[in-house]
Amino acid sequence: MGIKSFFTRQLLKSKMKGVPEAQQEKLIGAMERNPEFFKMIGEEIEAKKKAGKSEMEASMEVMRKHQSEFQKLM
Repeated sequence: MGIKSFFTRQLLKSKMKGVPEAQQEKLIGAMERNPEFFKMIGEEIEAKKKAGKSEMEASMEVMRKHQSEFQKLM
């Protein structure tokens, strides 16, 4: 594991406090396998937030839109 990967994992774990360890590892693994997908999701959420939606509302819309792709990764 490289330094960048190590720090990325630590950052992600710090953002997922309260999420069970097994669930964290599953999500981090999915992010490492397909980082472009998660980058696209982040960009879509940001665009919806800039359009005036709350972070929760924007996140839910984007995740519903990409639900089948997300399930395949998990």
